[in-house]
Amino acid sequence: MGKARRIWESRLSGEIDRTAAEFVQSLSFDKRLYKYDIAGSIAHSRMLAEQGIITRKEFNKIKEGLLKIDDEISAGKFKFNKADEDIHMAIEAALIKKIGETAKKMHTGRSRNDQVSTDMRLWIRDEIGILRGKIAGVQKALVELAKNYTEDVMPAYTHLQRAQPVTIAAYLLSFVEQFERDSVRLGNCCERLNVSVLGSGAIAGSTLPLDRLSTAKQLGFKSVSRNSIDAVSNRDFCAEFIFDCALISMHLSRLAEDWVLFSSNEFDYIQIADKFCTSSSMMPQKRNPDMLELIRAKTGTVYGALIGLLTILKGLPTGYNRDLQEDKIHVFNASDTVEASLDMAAGIIGGTEFNTAKISAGLDKGFLDATALAEYLVGKGTAFREAHGIVGRIVADCHKKNVELSGLKIGELKKYCSAIKGDVYKYLGAANVVKRYATSGSGGTNESKKQVRFWQKRLGR
Repeated sequence: MGKARRIWESRLSGEIDRTAAEFVQSLSFDKRLYKYDIAGSIAHSRMLAEQGIITRKEFNKIKEGLLKIDDEISAGKFKFNKADEDIHMAIEAALIKKIGETAKKMHTGRSRNDQVSTDMRLWIRDEIGILRGKIAGVQKALVELAKNYTEDVMPAYTHLQRAQPVTIAAYLLSFVEQFERDSVRLGNCCERLNVSVLGSGAIAGSTLPLDRLSTAKQLGFKSVSRNSIDAVSNRDFCAEFIFDCALISMHLSRLAEDWVLFSSNEFDYIQIADKFCTSSSMMPQKRNPDMLELIRAKTGTVYGALIGLLTILKGLPTGYNRDLQEDKIHVFNASDTVEASLDMAAGIIGGTEFNTAKISAGLDKGFLDATALAEYLVGKGTAFREAHGIVGRIVADCHKKNVELSGLKIGELKKYCSAIKGDVYKYLGAANVVKRYATSGSGGTNESKKQVRFWQKRLGR
């Protein structure tokens, strides 16, 4: 046998197919919206009373019943029934049982279409606050680590080849900048989604004198939507939110990729705390950075959520369509994954040390000071393109001789360019280069200390 029809399905005859009832339900995943659904219903009912559509006594009865349901769900005492289909109907059905016929007035002038969009806007608004807090936690961990390495030098890489020397702090702070952009993007997303759609109804609004500004103010929205047709079907804010999550995941993944490499025996740049590593079921010597690898892998889950939602949205006709029920699965998956990854990243960063002795021992390999030598020649009056060529020839010859730039005697250097003087050795060597960086935002010692102080102040230490 099938399931009995719901009260609002009087247009349809017969019972709903059991398989169809299970297929159409969303309660299994949208029940996490209960607080927002209850808040929206209270705001809407208060507005109905303000407009004289229901009485103040009826509103108080509705509000009291909804708050009791909120308490029951929060305490884990509420029994969800998939036959109710979604969180909206589950709460409404429970309210009818609690207070009787008055509960049926709560839905006056409202559709599940504007109701669910309101719930999602409220949920994402709060979730953005949570994610920004976790991003700040990762940033603080990076800054705390960076302050210990403002004078320690490491190679910076382009094309995964040694490029120029930088402080370890500068390297770490590069991720702080990336996560700051993520936080700002989430803030911008929050601004754009902070618009009330209540009162848009199913698609065309209502003939009842609803006060949309009242419900917007009660729920903390800054404005109301201008077009009811667009309002009920708009999920741009969901897509934007998942996109922001995808970029957070991408930045976490790039950090993870670096640290998987840096923790290998081939690099041996960092030591990750044992509690964030695993061993092998076969090889007893193994110390694997599995948590970093999983952060890297979980990026695929977030990317999948973005593509999933965009695919849902791409072919919808104008107005609300039931396809939009699936938006929540992707939003929740993306957000849950990013939350877990941010927590894990903060822990790993806080338990990591750089092997400065190992890094320093091989620091002058790879001609990290080549660019500094070219700029030295510029300071002596040589055009940069000419200086670039001169240093390129010096490096090629040094490579054949298996010697670093600072290993050449002054007479040998002068053979390449007469402008080179004895003071050149103050410019050669990675440690000297890092001390001489002059531009703001550079990877040098002074700038690293300045940036650490900036971020300590910005993040409240």
